[in-house]
Amino acid sequence: MIKTVTLSQKEDWDFYVQNSFIHDFYHTWQYHTLDKSGVALLLVYEEDNAYIAFPLLKREIPDSPFFDLCSVYGYPGPIANVEIQYIKEELIQNFKNSFLNYLREEKIVSVFSRLHPFFSQDRLISDFDGIHNNGQTVAIDLSLPIEVQRKKYKSDTFRSIKKSWKKGFWIKETKEIEDVDIFIEIYKENMQRIHSTEYYLFDRQYFLGLINSEEFDCRLLLVCAENEVMCGTLIILTHGIIQGHLIATKNAYLRESPAKFLVDGISVIGRNEGMKYMNLGGGLGFKKDSLFQWKSSFSDLFLDYKSFRFIVNPSAYKALVDKTGLSKHINIDFFPLYRAVLNFMTYGCFHLIV
Repeated sequence: MIKTVTLSQKEDWDFYVQNSFIHDFYHTWQYHTLDKSGVALLLVYEEDNAYIAFPLLKREIPDSPFFDLCSVYGYPGPIANVEIQYIKEELIQNFKNSFLNYLREEKIVSVFSRLHPFFSQDRLISDFDGIHNNGQTVAIDLSLPIEVQRKKYKSDTFRSIKKSWKKGFWIKETKEIEDVDIFIEIYKENMQRIHSTEYYLFDRQYFLGLINSEEFDCRLLLVCAENEVMCGTLIILTHGIIQGHLIATKNAYLRESPAKFLVDGISVIGRNEGMKYMNLGGGLGFKKDSLFQWKSSFSDLFLDYKSFRFIVNPSAYKALVDKTGLSKHINIDFFPLYRAVLNFMTYGCFHLIV
């Protein structure tokens, strides 16, 4: 039987996350309090002294009696208190059966969850036939000496970093409210420049909640030239992994490429903190686009990134897709498809809303 833990049960949520074999900040209670797009749930299956826990957001499907489940922004997916490769097959099968019963009872049409590129979560959900290969993410191996790492940089990337050194760029770690507001404004400017959807336009409380978290180590880093802020990022350190959560550069300083200097600087901080990897993420939509090429200019370590896309109720799913007027033959990488909205007026393409 699936146990449902809600945000009102913080002690229970913390217990399952903190006692897992490995987790990231994406699984924590506090991170889930920052997402207002659905009702945050930690679905737990326990058997003897072992458990599997799956954090998800439950959302109403407009104009229908149904719901769907999705994950928070980032790389969550299921976790367990035993190293995944050593979990008994019987436990995994019992989890699957209980999870399926829960989905049917709760009128869930589909389940979407991003999976963590560093965790072997496939084994826990492979029997659902819902694992989707999205692409790759780029990571930096912080166990390598810094000199070896820098030899992996593409020549123009390292040249840009050395120019930043000569110009006296420096990194400021801060939690001052004035600095937080500066970063928020830079981030907003950055999102406007790339015509981001509303999904990525986080409110002020979201940033403050991350930076002031007591559950995980979140740091705001700003790249400065003298006293002028050029660029900034939020990094979060968990279980030996640095996640570059959000990064943005002022339009006026794009040609200076301070973000390259920042990535190199974070790798130094990571080594000083005993971190093993720095995850840079992938391209837009996890394609090998210009963003992916920019990230791969720092490292040749690529990790497979996957998502869990499971249709619980095929007939209801089809009816919802048909209701939107979208052709089932449209070739777009989005799930669930009934939440994609055609918006030619804005972008002349699909405007994807999650």
